[in-house]
Amino acid sequence: MARDFLRKMKKIIVELIIDMFQKIKYNKKMKKRVLLVTFLICFCALLYGCEASGESDGNTKIVLTTGFAENEVFRIGDSSCSLPEIMVYLTNMQNQYESIYGQQIWGHKIGEETLEAKVKDVVLARLAQIKTMNLLAQQRNLALSEQEETQVIRAAQEYYGSLNDTEIAVMGIDESVVEQLYREYALANKVYNQIIEGTNPEISDDEARTVTVSQIFVKTYALNGAGEKVPYTEEGRKAAFDKIKSIQKMLREGEDFDELAARYSENGQLTISFRKGEMDPTYEETAFELGNEEVSKVIETEDGYYIIKCISTLDREQTDRNKEKIMEQRKEEAFSAIYDEFVLTQIRNLNDELWEQVQFVHEEKCTTTTFFDVYNRYFDN
Repeated sequence: MARDFLRKMKKIIVELIIDMFQKIKYNKKMKKRVLLVTFLICFCALLYGCEASGESDGNTKIVLTTGFAENEVFRIGDSSCSLPEIMVYLTNMQNQYESIYGQQIWGHKIGEETLEAKVKDVVLARLAQIKTMNLLAQQRNLALSEQEETQVIRAAQEYYGSLNDTEIAVMGIDESVVEQLYREYALANKVYNQIIEGTNPEISDDEARTVTVSQIFVKTYALNGAGEKVPYTEEGRKAAFDKIKSIQKMLREGEDFDELAARYSENGQLTISFRKGEMDPTYEETAFELGNEEVSKVIETEDGYYIIKCISTLDREQTDRNKEKIMEQRKEEAFSAIYDEFVLTQIRNLNDELWEQVQFVHEEKCTTTTFFDVYNRYFDN
């Protein structure tokens, strides 16, 4: 059950890790060590989307600075998040990245923001959603079982017991803080699974089917200096059409499709696999109607002309994987329908002044990375 919730939290690694991978040499260990740490970015947008004056939109209201307790970073409804809670998440994330890439990673920027600022925002969004989901659990009269409470306590004892004095001081925590974080994380997991438990739609082979085709492409556009597509003139389109028709003629005369594709196609991808909804509608409709080894007529799309040959009408292994993906999408949609409506009813307050002071910690003896690993050992079932 924990895996479903973690997949929801991952959201396919989202822009932070995608952007980082584009800038930094890929390292496979990252998948194993970094806990794919992003939550619904839409919540973060809601949190920052209004001005400090407390602008309202519908039922939601955001107030950035008012009446906070000491070390209180934000409030959502009657739930509060403290600086030590933030520091547990932030310190573990920081150390996970540094264990792979070293401290120099924080010199990279994503757009105008530093990677450090991005990671801070992810931590804020992650904890904000956990707090909100706990409020949703209260509304639904959902609580942890006695066994789950025992697991929380044991997990907290194990993680807190792994910390040295420097780490405890840096994060400003005691065992009760760790226990509360695990308790809220487990309850958020539980409410997510309760919401999606009835989501079990029948997904047909046709809906999830992946086809594989070879293609010959003649484009009807050029790229300008900025890399933007500029459509051919009418004369250029005619020349492109004449070229694809001549290729079609060679195919009818018995020349090999793959050889012609290698010789004439203006697209580097000569063989592709895809499922419905991923390609140009005209191209897709033609591809899904072809039988194995069947060659299409000329297909006109916005970018040019294609001739395609069906290599496989059904990739069984990929189709089964697609069914799992579609199922996960349906679960996320079911969850979001309830969560998104609920979050709009909650007043959210950010202690902007304190949040701006939150920084990464650079202490030689502060190396903890196992906060979520410990959780998974007790709750990954």
